[in-house]
Amino acid sequence: MNLQTCFNHRKSFWLLLEACLLLSLWGCAQAPHSKSTAEAVSKPTETHTPNGPAAEWRAINRLTYGPTAASIAEIKSQGNPKAWALKQLEDAKTASLQAPKLPADLASINASLPTIFDGARQEREARAAVPAGTRINEFVANERRFNFQDQVDPLFYNRTQVNKAIAWRLASCSNDEVEQPLLARMTEFWFNHFNVYQQKGSVRPFAGHYAINVARAHALGKFEDLVLASAKHPAMLYYLDQWLSVSPQAARAGQNARGLNENYARELMELHTLGVNGGYTQGDVLELARVLTGWTISPRSADGFQFVMRLHESGSKSVMGQTVPTSAQNTGVQEGEQLIRYLANHPATAQRISERLAQYFVSDNPPKALVDLMAQTFLNTRGDIYQVMSVMLGHTAFWDPANKLYRTPYDFACASMRVLNAGQDRTKWLQSFGYAAVAGQAIQNWQTPDGYSFNASTWLTPEALTRRIDFALNIARNSSERTDLYPYLSESTLKALMSQMPVQRMGFVLGSSELVFK
Repeated sequence: MNLQTCFNHRKSFWLLLEACLLLSLWGCAQAPHSKSTAEAVSKPTETHTPNGPAAEWRAINRLTYGPTAASIAEIKSQGNPKAWALKQLEDAKTASLQAPKLPADLASINASLPTIFDGARQEREARAAVPAGTRINEFVANERRFNFQDQVDPLFYNRTQVNKAIAWRLASCSNDEVEQPLLARMTEFWFNHFNVYQQKGSVRPFAGHYAINVARAHALGKFEDLVLASAKHPAMLYYLDQWLSVSPQAARAGQNARGLNENYARELMELHTLGVNGGYTQGDVLELARVLTGWTISPRSADGFQFVMRLHESGSKSVMGQTVPTSAQNTGVQEGEQLIRYLANHPATAQRISERLAQYFVSDNPPKALVDLMAQTFLNTRGDIYQVMSVMLGHTAFWDPANKLYRTPYDFACASMRVLNAGQDRTKWLQSFGYAAVAGQAIQNWQTPDGYSFNASTWLTPEALTRRIDFALNIARNSSERTDLYPYLSESTLKALMSQMPVQRMGFVLGSSELVFK
């Protein structure tokens, strides 16, 4: 059964798309179309060799959020999809070392950390000054969340910062003038891996700064530097309560009543580095938490971080056989840095990070040979993410058509805007923001530290498909046709497409298997 057959049995357009997508999940065949179809160009048989339209389509959809006219023209002119892919990697690394191209009205998310701390303080003071019983009109501010031209009301500073961060993420994924496309994808990956929850009040004003200066800035550098940047950022210090963790010695001495907090130490080992089966024990978690006592926030420092010695657990600690301090000089903050670098370069970490990258870019169940090769490269280069990615892009598994991926709601929203050339349209940003939220992937809004799942089993359900198709039809209404996409579509998709009114065709393209899967 193909898309044309589906067409004959469905009167409603969205039902057609839902049925066809479900069929594709169960192996609905998509034969290459022939030149007899209007506007059609022959599509060669897919092979493991990264050449031709199939390889071009794969590279564009996996290393960006979707095909633009410019990306298609560029990869065709290159004549070598693998070379194009490696060029994207090089460009992404270069861009990560440069300041982001923030639209002027979004620039406050990357202000200095003392400035952001001050803005959050002013909101607390403004809200405290509101007379008891006064209703604050939250609705009006929320309705204007993507209109940031006016001066920010101190009452809404934190929420405005959150909404600006969301707007920047949507602009980044859909507009190459704002962000290099692969870097946008890497930023999403690392933000999700080192997840912080924006609805936790103290985290809110820092979400955008964290995305830019942790996930983006270290996206293709050394993994240990990325972990350390996350560990010391106010967003993470607040989110996992590390800023509250103090030595039991200090608590007993009456210097602070908070005591030891294990939250960050546990997630650092379980999620950020080693993984749940990484060989550590609860005793190691406790010892690592002791090592990290005294790591807290500083509203006046440039990096928002400070180490307070009087709150630190003194004496020798041992984590997974690593003893600190190793010398009289290696005390305090150096202890934590030593252990974090050890965990970041552990073989279990190399395996975990390599597998997660392969799941994000290659397949939900990537070949073990690929993951092992990436992990060995990770160890050989001391966690050089750029080199690990280079190995992945050069491997046959990346180009193998048998390795499928399903777009998450956020990925699909970004792809839709890119296909429609709508990366500068803030109305489309709002549509995409709303769709991602109702589809279960609200941007920067996953409550637990594990981040959103990327695998198909989480997102591919009949209800989700219906919602996805609804969004596709709405966002693409009256959009101009992208005939440059047609050579990449299967014969069955093209036949169904050509039977639609021109104003409906782009919605159908967005809902096709070629755009829903990648």
